[in-house]
Amino acid sequence: MARVLIPLAQGCEELEAVTVIDLLRRAGVEVVTAGLEEGPVTCSRGVVLVPDTTLEAVLGDDFDMVVLPGGLPGADHLNEDPRIIRLLRQMADQGKYTAAICAAPKVLARAGLLQGRRATSYPGVLDALDLPDTVRDEEAVVADDRVITSRGPGTAMDFALELIEKLAGRDQRATVEAALVRP
Repeated sequence: MARVLIPLAQGCEELEAVTVIDLLRRAGVEVVTAGLEEGPVTCSRGVVLVPDTTLEAVLGDDFDMVVLPGGLPGADHLNEDPRIIRLLRQMADQGKYTAAICAAPKVLARAGLLQGRRATSYPGVLDALDLPDTVRDEEAVVADDRVITSRGPGTAMDFALELIEKLAGRDQRATVEAALVRP
């Protein structure tokens, strides 16, 4: 079974975090949520999430993918945390998946993971960065090798389904998607 880490920072976008957590778990993926510090995380719209653990407690664990929810100031907190940057680089060096949605692709950029890749983000986020070797895309979800990015809250379901496909295959994605009764 695939194992995914979702770091939760104060001010993260709850729709993105919960959608990804929920759909991955529906697909049978083991999801570990980890707060940057101990205690509940208050999201950007005031929803309170209780992480499974802390980031510090799982830094030595093995994961197949790390997924960064966006939202502000959540993405800024992820971007400023050296543990997150080291973790992303380590995952990439091991040939594992890294994924980010909304404002969080800027964290992938800071870690150097968007260099020479196609990526998307919330409008303007990547444009504000000096990324001459990154092709900015406006698709809902962009998968370039083992780096997956997405636009924002409205694309969270498509993003989560793409993550399922990468981790568990097309059939599992179709099974989860059918049960969602999407148009």
